[in-house]
Amino acid sequence: MIIEKHDLHHEFPEFSDEIHNLKMNDAHFARLFKAYHELDQEVRHIEQGAENTSDEYLDQQKMQRLHLKDELFAIIKKEKATT
Repeated sequence: MIIEKHDLHHEFPEFSDEIHNLKMNDAHFARLFKAYHELDQEVRHIEQGAENTSDEYLDQQKMQRLHLKDELFAIIKKEKATT
């Protein structure tokens, strides 16, 4: 089974500069980015079989990851529009 990478740099390679600038200069974005990264790592560990959880828990974590990604992407798009 191939586990897809969902880190922001793989999801949005065209916004690499904006992601870097926001991580360095926007504390709110940096907190969300860190939370997203940690959640993505947890989901990947579960999908790889390193952790056992219920399907419901995994689905819940995936939904939370998606919510964070949407929130981060909105901030990235706003940053792109101002540069």
